[in-house]
Amino acid sequence: MQTQLNTNTQPPILQPNKGGIYRSVGKRGMDILLSLLAIIGLSVIILIVAILVRMKLGSPIIFKQQRPGLNEKIFTMYKFRTMTDERDENGELLPDSVRLTKFGRLLRRTSLDELPELINILKGDMSIIGPRPLAVEYLPYYNEKERVRHSIRPGLSGLAQINGRNTADWERRFYYDIQYVNEISLIGDIKIIWCTILKAVKRSDIGERGVDSPPDFHIYRQKSLKGEKYNEY
Repeated sequence: MQTQLNTNTQPPILQPNKGGIYRSVGKRGMDILLSLLAIIGLSVIILIVAILVRMKLGSPIIFKQQRPGLNEKIFTMYKFRTMTDERDENGELLPDSVRLTKFGRLLRRTSLDELPELINILKGDMSIIGPRPLAVEYLPYYNEKERVRHSIRPGLSGLAQINGRNTADWERRFYYDIQYVNEISLIGDIKIIWCTILKAVKRSDIGERGVDSPPDFHIYRQKSLKGEKYNEY
């Protein structure tokens, strides 16, 4: 599996590999094994983060959000909360930029807020490697090629995440998602896991999610249908 995008090539042809023992059985087995080992091995870190979230941000500790999973089946994804519940005089929540604290920014930049997703992997909602689960409200805006990303379980990390992570634009993200679905393999997943660890250690290609990430997908799609472009693309 290639881990870099050749920008001179055409979008990948949709020929998902529907066979193979790894895709049908081995990948899920690896998810169960690795998520169990990670939960056990990182239990102290998970506990410390949970305590700090409770002290600094309040409760509930876990933030829950609906996301589309395998075959677009909706599941509840778990994360550590990164924002407070501060409200204005009318009882309305303040903007995200105000409620996102310094501690919350740290959790996002280090991806520690995503540790509870290991439970999603163990449950079968997600996989270690796969396209990242996006917002439910984006579902009506996918084209036929992009929908193939939902033919497998969404991942904690993926090919798009090691090629720009959340700093990449939507076109590149979907290119890598489709490429991954077409070329799933054990060796490919091991490479992505290794590259993910290296990027996490080096803290490379890290944008602050919700602050300097690309525009919401549905806005991007509406503009692309009108032939409009974003300057930052």
